[in-house]
Amino acid sequence: MPDKNPTTPPQRHQTSDYNESKIRVLDDVEHVRTRPGMYIGGYNPRGLHHLVYEIVDNSIDEALAGYAKHIEVRINPDGSCTVIDDGRGIPVGIHPTENIPTVEVVLATLGAGGKFDHEENSAYKTSGGLHGVGASVVNFVSEWLEVEVSRDGQVHHMEFERGRKASDLKVIGKATKSGTKVSFKPDSTLFPDINFVHETLALRLRELAYLNSGVEIAFIDERVNKHDVYKFEDGLIAYVRHLNEGKLPLHEKVAFFKKTDPESRLEVEVAMQYSDGFNETLLAFANNINNHDGGTHLSGFKTGLTGTINRYAEQQGWLKDVRPSGDDLREG
Repeated sequence: MPDKNPTTPPQRHQTSDYNESKIRVLDDVEHVRTRPGMYIGGYNPRGLHHLVYEIVDNSIDEALAGYAKHIEVRINPDGSCTVIDDGRGIPVGIHPTENIPTVEVVLATLGAGGKFDHEENSAYKTSGGLHGVGASVVNFVSEWLEVEVSRDGQVHHMEFERGRKASDLKVIGKATKSGTKVSFKPDSTLFPDINFVHETLALRLRELAYLNSGVEIAFIDERVNKHDVYKFEDGLIAYVRHLNEGKLPLHEKVAFFKKTDPESRLEVEVAMQYSDGFNETLLAFANNINNHDGGTHLSGFKTGLTGTINRYAEQQGWLKDVRPSGDDLREG
C-alpha cells in the first residue's frame, strides 16, 4: 500500500535549460511569417486568396468613405496580383511619430492604419478592416510588393522584398489624378501553392460589387484572358434577384428597406423576395464581411420579420388558433 505522506519530494524536471536565452523576440515580419494563422488563416488556399481581399478591402473602404468609384483587380501572367483604385492615395508625407513616409508605416508596421480614431477624427466612417494589419501582412508574406501612390500631383513609388524595404519612396512622375496601386506576389517558400483560383476571386469581387452599389470593380485575369466588370446601381436588390435566378418569385418587386441612425452611427439595409421554394437563403453582412455564424443583426431581422408578419395577419383576422413560427415565415 503506497505511503500517503511521502517524506521525499516528487522529482521535478530540470529547469536549468530554461533561461534568458530561451525567450525569443520576433519582429513584426517574423511574427507574421511564423504565425500566419493569426492573420490570414494559414498558408492554405483560404489564406492565399485572403491576401487579395485585404488589399481590395482597403480600396472598398475608400469607396465607402466616398472617395473611390473604380477598383481594378488584375492577376498578371506571372501569377502576381495588382489592385488599383481611384481613391485619395495612401499618405506619403513623413509620419509625425515614426519619422518615415506614412505609406511605409502602413505597409511595414503591424497595427498601423487610418481606422482607429473616433468618427470625428477618423479617415473612415465605415470599414471592413479595423485592426491595421491588412496591407502589412500581405507585404510580410509576399516575395515582393510594390506600391505606387498618385496624390498631390505626383506619382510615388516604393518596393519591398519579403516585408523588408527594398527601395526608398521616390517620385517617378506627375499625376493627373489620385489613387493607389499595389502589386504583390505571394511567397512560394511559404505557400505550397501560389496559384489564385479565378472562380474564387470572381465570386468575392462580384459579391463586393453587390454590397457596394455604384462601385465598379473590374476583374482582369491575364492568365486565362478573362475580363469582367461588376457594377450594380441597385446593390442588394440586384443581389437578391441574382440569388433567385431559376426560382419562381411570389412577388415581382424585391422588398427593400434602408435605415440610418446617425446617433448610434449605424446603417442597415435589407432586401428580400419570396419564391415558391421551401429552402431559406439568408445572408448577413457587417461592413462587407459575410457573418456565416450570424449575430445580433441577423437575430434582430428574424425577430422583426416574424413579429411584423404575425401582427399584420392578426389585424387582418387571418390567424385562428396557431401562430406561424419563424421557420414557417422564412420558407422560400
